Order: sequence, then structure tokens, then C-alpha cells
Amino acid sequence: MTLLEEPDFGTPARPGQATVEVTVDGVAVTVPPGTSVMRAAAQAGCAVPKLCATDSLEAFGSCRLCVVEIDGARGTPASCTTPVAPGMVVRTRSEKLEKLRRGVMELYISDHPLDCLTCSANGDCELQDMAAATGLREVRYGSGVDAGANHMDLPKDTSNPYFEFDPAKCILCSRCVRACDEVQGTLALTIEGRGFGSTVSPGGTDFLSSDCVSCGACVQACPTATLQERSVVELGLPTRSVVTTCAYCGVGCSFKAEVRGSGEATEVVRMVPLKDGGANQGHSCVKGRFAFGYASHPDRVLAPRIRESISDDWREVSWEEAIGFAARRLRAIQAEHGPGSIGAITSSRCTNEEVYVVQKMVRAAFGNNNVDTCARVCHSPTGYGLNQTFGTSAGTQDFASVDDADVIMVIGANPTDAHPVFASRMKRRLRRGAALIVADPRSIDLVRSPHIEAAYHLPLAPGTNVAIVNAMAHVVVTEGLVDREFVDARCEGFDEWAAFIARPEHSPEAVEEITGVPAADVRAAARLYAGARNAAIYYGLGVTEHSQGSTMVMGMANLAMATGNIGRRGVGVNPLRGQNNVQGSCDMGSFPHELPGYRHVGEESVRDIYNELWGVEVLDEPGLRIPNMFDAALDGSFRALFVHGEDIAQSDPNTAHVEAALSALDLVIVQDLFENETARFAHVLLPGTSFLEKDGTFTNAERRINRVRPVMPARTGKQEWQIVCELAQAMGYPMHYDDASQIMDEIALTTPTFSGVSFAHLDAVGSVQWPCTTERPEGTPIMHVDGFVRGLGRFVPTRYVPTRERSTRRFPLILTTGRILSQYNVGAQTRRTANVAWHPEDLLEIHPHDAEVRGIADGDRVELSSRVGTTSLRASISARMPVGVCYTTFHHPVSGANVVTTENSDWATNCPEYKVTAVQVTPATTQAAVERGEAPVGAGRG
Repeated sequence: MTLLEEPDFGTPARPGQATVEVTVDGVAVTVPPGTSVMRAAAQAGCAVPKLCATDSLEAFGSCRLCVVEIDGARGTPASCTTPVAPGMVVRTRSEKLEKLRRGVMELYISDHPLDCLTCSANGDCELQDMAAATGLREVRYGSGVDAGANHMDLPKDTSNPYFEFDPAKCILCSRCVRACDEVQGTLALTIEGRGFGSTVSPGGTDFLSSDCVSCGACVQACPTATLQERSVVELGLPTRSVVTTCAYCGVGCSFKAEVRGSGEATEVVRMVPLKDGGANQGHSCVKGRFAFGYASHPDRVLAPRIRESISDDWREVSWEEAIGFAARRLRAIQAEHGPGSIGAITSSRCTNEEVYVVQKMVRAAFGNNNVDTCARVCHSPTGYGLNQTFGTSAGTQDFASVDDADVIMVIGANPTDAHPVFASRMKRRLRRGAALIVADPRSIDLVRSPHIEAAYHLPLAPGTNVAIVNAMAHVVVTEGLVDREFVDARCEGFDEWAAFIARPEHSPEAVEEITGVPAADVRAAARLYAGARNAAIYYGLGVTEHSQGSTMVMGMANLAMATGNIGRRGVGVNPLRGQNNVQGSCDMGSFPHELPGYRHVGEESVRDIYNELWGVEVLDEPGLRIPNMFDAALDGSFRALFVHGEDIAQSDPNTAHVEAALSALDLVIVQDLFENETARFAHVLLPGTSFLEKDGTFTNAERRINRVRPVMPARTGKQEWQIVCELAQAMGYPMHYDDASQIMDEIALTTPTFSGVSFAHLDAVGSVQWPCTTERPEGTPIMHVDGFVRGLGRFVPTRYVPTRERSTRRFPLILTTGRILSQYNVGAQTRRTANVAWHPEDLLEIHPHDAEVRGIADGDRVELSSRVGTTSLRASISARMPVGVCYTTFHHPVSGANVVTTENSDWATNCPEYKVTAVQVTPATTQAAVERGEAPVGAGRG
């Protein structure tokens, strides 16, 4: 394989039909109106020299290399800023043009170091390429320091852990500044000074201290070595590319993994976002672009380990011994305690194929339905709520749909931190005129940031989501804002729901005391949403991780149906999934009541498919959910657990309860990259593979199925799906595949929404969004276009029921939790990268008033206590939170945020109520607490 070079047409493509015919160097080409002459020339195969132009950015016209001659036009216009016209005749080559371009290049080279042979970008430098393309052989003005006044002595900025900024090599093309503006939307970079004194500046400070979010857009845009990855400097340029998918959040960005070497000597030099990526279209964030080093971290577990008791030391063994040990123990437990005494938890960080074989192992080899997924603790209410109302357990739109939204409502989500690449796309739409409504207790960045301000911020009290969405729906119904044509044609249950929602107790005025949001703001926001041509809802874990998570999802679906905002671009109800394969792990049958494709185990016709294929009788009764497994472990009826790629001891609520349950089990098998917190309770530790070693697929938040391709061989010697198959076989059930593509073939054979999916098809088209069938091989970007999956959309009355978790005199504050840009989930991956430069510890955000009355200063170590546990972390005084509410993240096990979260959960799905915990915050009173570096109280570490 070689490096994948994606073509650069110089300026962005324009929408519309190709109707304008022009002639470039004698070649006729037809392009859409508004296309630049530069792009038309490139499409005609006549590349025009350029430095300031690239097709991810709007034309700028500063370098003057791209000049052309146009019949009937005066002078030599810049081809990047000149649009085509019908019948235009263009010449890109002439003696005059070549002379002009050489003169321009002379000026660039005269103020540029002549260190090409030792430069890290040698062979990958556009300035070098353009010097060759223009035929430059000498510089009349001298070069480098010999040319007189120059910028050679400008200091290099090495503050960022991932890239360097060398202003001595800068040609002031402004591509980095424009990328930060047009692609990322952070506007952290600017051109400082005037004339000869002009320089690129990250706001007058260094990159690490600036507003830069290290997305890498500037590095990718830079045509020289001015902005260069440290990994390229250290390792040299890559020699081949492998297209794969990011393993962080649910956006599912496509990347070119650019590497050196082969086999076990493979080194990843850099990750470059793929321009053709369906979800990211050439953009990335700090995690996907740079934080891949965990895959080669020395903490990786590379060989199986076993031990008789969790008090024993680990013993490293062969794969055969580890799998045999686990299988014997599992069979013995079932023989003594029954078939239902064991189970498994699947991972949303693993591929669809890996998840599929785990649930198959449980149902076929274990002989029960005791399989659940980490999606239980994040988006299980999404599955329930959208299935009840729309008939399918997934979001309605593709990410590109936001480009057509006129009003965007973000509820319980923080896209700039948790889904940054999609957030950049959303911000571009907002800056072009879409209005924004944010419903969140915290003043997230989207409420107000450069060139963006929410029309309405509804800072509702934690736990009152349903009250606020009911109030908005009340306005829609009582003020005659319902789309009756849509409702009458496509929905059922409206009259009952409308009578319910029109009750006075749902009015904004009635719920103001509950939510804390002024009634006038709720009414105005509801009118804005209902009155828009296209209005879209995007939501996150701030919706689902509540005792009424499922109710809230149905409430949002009701609001969208009542206003007709379903079934076309720019609308919809869209969950922003937290992990890379949350959607896929649910699709693959990871819930104890559902087989792949969200089909209930009680449906005989569905069971028959698997009974015949697998040669077993799949049970018709649902198995245990994760909380049920913990409870059953404590009462002695559940005895063994296989945990695949999840750290439940850190990620699940009420840590003391989880650890007590794990301690009670006779056998815990953990399969993971690292010896995580759950591994402290394990008897078998099976090493996992990183995304750079996997072969399979991920499904992102927009239902997009993307290929994950191995960049290097599995460092453990086995793929994870192989390990699961071998464990099933050791238990007596024959389960074998030659490769991961055969697993996807079985998924497609048995799951209607995946019937058109195969590795070969994905390799040919790039990605598809399910449903993908033989009739619709291109997939389904927008759901429910002509009708809902269930037939008619169903309105469901959504009664607001206050959470049982209330503030009290002993615990007067409410804690809510979330994520931060530089870290991911429990931090197992990102804590083992240079991302710790931005977030070395979890902090407790607390309002200045709440801090003052407690005698807490910024940076003080405090104790955070709830009715179930106590932990310690540092305080960050912030007005982002309202009085009475505090906020923290859960990325570092030493802070143990889930020590204080409780057992409360969603009524329908048992999704934990992470977002509402009554707490007290006090200054740390003992030296041990101030210096605490061990686990928090209640975490089971003495």
C-alpha cells in the first residue's frame, strides 16, 4: 500500500447541476454555477499553481500564484476568486503567466529558510512543490538571511504537546487562520501586525495557553512546515495509509492512518481526517487527530492473566490456558447454580462484529439472555422512547441535515466538548443565520462564544427536563402552532395527548417554579421552534441519564411531531451518542430483551431465525439487566460475569454497590486494553485490541456504518472476536469464523436493517446509514420520510414526575456530571496520551455564591459527599453553574465521581440518574484529604 493522496481542487465545490461550460487550455468542462476557475481547471485536468488556496476553505486570493488569462478579461485574474461564466475560455499556461509566477515565488523563497533537505516536511511541502512547478531555479534578491530583512529569527512555539509552530517558515497564506475560522469555528488564530511585521498569532500568547482546541485544522491546512506534527518531526514522513474510523465519540470520523513500516514494526506517524469521510468531511478534534498514543502505551496488557482469587497476584499464561481456565469455571458455576447464573456485558467501544459474537456466546453457549451493554447507562432511554413514538431506536437524520436547520434546539448536550466535529458543523450553520435554543443547567460554550449566541438559554433545574418540554408543547397546542396537516396524515393519539398537554399545570407559568426558567423565555423559545421552516432537536446524556429519561425522549418526539419537524432535511430528533459504537452495540442485540435489530426475544418468528442458524433454542424470556446482575450477585443467584471492554467499577453509579457486587462473584472475566478498575475484581484478564488493530465496523450516532481497518497486526496475537469464539467453543458450543467479514455476513443474513451491508459494499461506497437493504443499497440518510417505521407516529402523554433525589439540609446542592473536550469517558485511553496537558484532574465547578458561603477558594481541595459516598477533588469557581448546582467530570479514577452518584434510574430502562445527585461540598479538613491520591471513601480501597 502507498500513501492515499486526496485531490485538492483549490476551492470548495458549489451545489447544483453542472450547467456552465467553460474551456480550459482547450479542454471543455461543465461545472455548477459559482464554481471557481481554479476548480474548473482542476476538474479539466489542468492544475493551476496555488499556495493560499485549498478546497476546504473559501477563496482568499492572496498568494497571486494562481493567476490565469481569460479571453476578453483584462489583466491576469486570480483563478481562485474568479467564478466561471458560460463560454469562458481560460489559459493556465503562457510565458507571461510563468514569468509572473516565478516572480511571486522568488519573493516567498527570499524570506524562507533554505533547509529543505533537513526539513521535516521535505517531500510534503507545497512551497517546495510550487517552486518546482513554476520552474524557479534562482532568486535574484538572495534568500534566507542573505536577502536582508527577514523573519528567520522568530522563535519557535513548542508549547503544544502535539505540534510545533515555526513562524520562520510561515508564508502568511492565512490558511491556518481561515481553517480555525471556517472549519473549526474557534477563531483562536489571527494575523497580528501590518505589512512586513505581520505574523500568525494565537491571540498574543502561545498555542497551549490560547483558545486553540488543538483540532489540527491549522496543521492540516498549512502548506509548509510552519505548523507540523511533532510525530512527523520525530519519526519522519509516513509511507502508506490505511483508511479507518476513530474510536472515540459517536461522531465516527473517518481517518487516514498514515504509517511507517509494516507488520510488528508498524509505527503510526499521524492521523489525517479523510475529506471523503461521511461524518466529518475532513475535520477532526484533538482526540481523534492526536490522541492515538494509548495504543502503544506500556500499560497495555498483551498476554492473558489468571488467578484463583482476587487477593492473589496475577499469573501470565498462554491463551489456551486462560480460555480453558475461564471455560471450566463458567461450566462449573452453571452446573452448581444453574444456566442463568452467568452473563456478560458488551462494549460500545468494540466493533459491531465483536459485540455480535459476545451476545451470540451468551445466548448460544451460556444458554441464557443475560447480556447487557454499557449503553444501558447512557442511551437506553433513546432506544425505548424513539421506538415507542417513531418505531425505531435511532436518530432520524444524518449530520449534514443540520445545514438546513433554521432553528436548532440543543437539550442536555455539550457538543463542543463531547462531539466537537459535529459542533463545528453546527456552529457554521449558526453563523450563517440559524437560531439556537439551549436547554441546559450549565452555560455551555454554545450559549455564547465567538460569533455565536443562543437566542434563548433555558437554565432549567436538573431533573426538570420533562416539565420544560411539556411547557413548550403546551404553548404549541394552546397557541395554535400545531402542524395539523402533518399530524392528521401521519400520526395517531394526538387528541388524547393534546388534551393532556393543554392542561393548566403544563403552562410555562405553572412550571416556572419547578424549572426555574422564566415563563416568558419558555414561551418565546417554543414559538421560535414551532414557527421555523425547519427546526431540529439535538440531545445528549443530559436528557437520558435521568429518572424520566425515557419520558423526556418521548416528550421531544411529541414536540417534533406536533410541529411537523420529522421526515426531511433540517429537522428531526437526534441523539448525540457518547461512545464510538453505542448505536452499534444496541443494534447488535446487546440488550437482554432484544435480539439484533431490536426484535424482542419473545417473538417466535425472530427466535426461529437464530434457532435454525445457531442450532440452539434461544430463550423467550428476557435476561438480567446490569443493575439486576449486581443485585443478583449480592443475593447469591448470579455468580459469574464476562465484562467485554468496559470499566464498570469506574463508569457505573454508586461505586460501593458495584464493587460489592463484583466482590461477591465467583468469577469475573475482564477483556480490555489495560488493567482497569474492574480488573481489581477479576480472576481472568484477557487482553484486548486497540482500534488500530481491529477489523470490522462501527455505527455512529447518525446510523452510519463505517469500516474499521487494521493498521497493524493485533499486538496480542488474536482479534477480540476470535477470543470470544474460542471461549464459546471451550464451553462446548461450536462457533468459528474465518474473518470478521463473515460475522457481518451473518448479521446481514439475520437482521433486516443490515441486509445490504457487507465489507465489500462498504469498501466500495465508503459508508452507509441503516436501514441498508438490497433494495436501498445506498442506505437511508433521513428516516421517516414518507411514513414512520411503526406506520403512524404515536403521541404519548408524558407526565412529569419529580425525581426522588432532592436537595436536603444535609445535602443542599445538586451535582450533575459531564465530559470535557480533551478527555474521553473514564479516561483509560486519553489519560495515557498528552491530552493530560489540558485536563490532568477532574475538577468540581461550583458557583461563586455557593463557594463563598462555604469558605472555598478557587483551587482548594474539597470533599464532595452524598448519601452513598464521599470523594475529594479541587474546586473551580465558575458562574457557568446556577446557584445550588455543581458540576464535575468522571475521567480520572482517583476522583471517583461515581462514588457519590446513587442507585436512582430511569423508570423504563434502568439508565442511571447520573445528572441529579444531592450533595454537600465542604473544604477538605484533614491533611490526608488535602493530599489524597488514593481512591475516594466508599471505593473499596481501604
